[in-house]
Amino acid sequence: IFAFIASFVYLLGFFGIDFVQSLILRPSTDLWNSEDEEENEALLRKEDARKIPCGQALDCSVTSAPIISAQKVVDEKPVKLTTKEDEEIIKAIVAGTTPSYSLESKLGDCKRAASIRREALGRITGKSLSGLPLDGFDYESILGQCCEMPIGYVQIPVGIAGPLLLNGKEYSVPMATTEGCLVASTNRGCKAIHLSGGASSVLLKDGMARAPVVRFGTAKRAVDLKFYLEDPENFETLAVVFNRSSRFARLQGIKCVIAGKNLYLRFTCSTGNFCSDKKPAAVNWIEGRGKSVVCEAIIKGDVVRKVLKTSVESLVELNMLKNLTGSAMAGALGGFNAHASNIVSAVYIATGQDPAQNIESSHCITMMEAVNEGNDLHISVTMPSIEVGTVGGGTQLASQSACLNLLGVKGASQESPGANSRRLATIVAGAVLAGELSLMSALAAGQLVKSHMKYNRSSKDVSKTS
Repeated sequence: IFAFIASFVYLLGFFGIDFVQSLILRPSTDLWNSEDEEENEALLRKEDARKIPCGQALDCSVTSAPIISAQKVVDEKPVKLTTKEDEEIIKAIVAGTTPSYSLESKLGDCKRAASIRREALGRITGKSLSGLPLDGFDYESILGQCCEMPIGYVQIPVGIAGPLLLNGKEYSVPMATTEGCLVASTNRGCKAIHLSGGASSVLLKDGMARAPVVRFGTAKRAVDLKFYLEDPENFETLAVVFNRSSRFARLQGIKCVIAGKNLYLRFTCSTGNFCSDKKPAAVNWIEGRGKSVVCEAIIKGDVVRKVLKTSVESLVELNMLKNLTGSAMAGALGGFNAHASNIVSAVYIATGQDPAQNIESSHCITMMEAVNEGNDLHISVTMPSIEVGTVGGGTQLASQSACLNLLGVKGASQESPGANSRRLATIVAGAVLAGELSLMSALAAGQLVKSHMKYNRSSKDVSKTS
């Protein structure tokens, strides 16, 4: 009897007295069909009245008939309960006797580990983490390969630009970004390219580079190895040994540089996997790293005027002054473009690439010239260091995998290893082409500041947002 009473009291405390009363004293459904129906409709109309601007790029015009929405249901945050065992673990972490990084291996439950770590962190720092989501994520999928000591996940909206007509095929390009206008601008570039017959993209080179250093006792020994490695007669022997290290990597060439007794070896190989170097370098701009791609399109004069709201002459002149001369005056390294890094970063985050690879992958030179007796515009982007992959890392997470699937490049190609990553590289270049075309047009037409003020500056009073 005592256990029964205790259980009943526990249930009252857990679900709340109001919940129990609602079960017992639930009103009849006939009450909703009373004579006060008109009053209820008026209340719904009042609740639906917009007090803040609706979503950017949406039609917020008021229609003649009021919109009647369903009655709002307030989602109350569930009371967070920890078990006695969880509480002991949290206290141990706070006290420093249990390391936070060991929770996954000790508990065998990644979600529970993240929840406990999050609670302990809140107590240690005294800071609220209420805005950082915890539920709705598969923490098992990141264990040992994507992120250590998780406490939640960050939400980034994903927009779609396209269709991008590239090499005769249409692509809807996913872009994860928090910058207003970026997706809309790229989408406008895709439209201009599509109306002009599409763009073509060619993979110039596919070779990932690694450059270890070997130190010798004398410079002569370093030189001897340099001559041996660069001798064409020894390449096959070296390739056999190198290729044993991976199922995918295949040695393409070796270049050596001497610095005193140090020999720097630059191995270049084809591979369908990720790379890890993350810094700008002239050698990557000149020789390429990862996928080297050139993408081009001829935009019809009518499209330039009607869709892009500018002229061929203005675009050619602006490209020379800004992207070429301006970048040269600034001492840019591989940055002879308007905003290639914007598009690269957005596509990379959406498809599970390493965002830090944006540093090299955004190396791009944008070229424009008038063709067909000055009536049309030829635009091209040349990108020597697009570093992408479709297997491993963040590409296997559910959201990123879905974006890769949307592009038709998910996972490894069964017919030709590395084919999917090569296609993804051409899509990135095509999206950059669209982005460059649209932004340069906005600059030439004086639209950039106006569009950013309209779409990238919210008039919402953030201080009143709960």
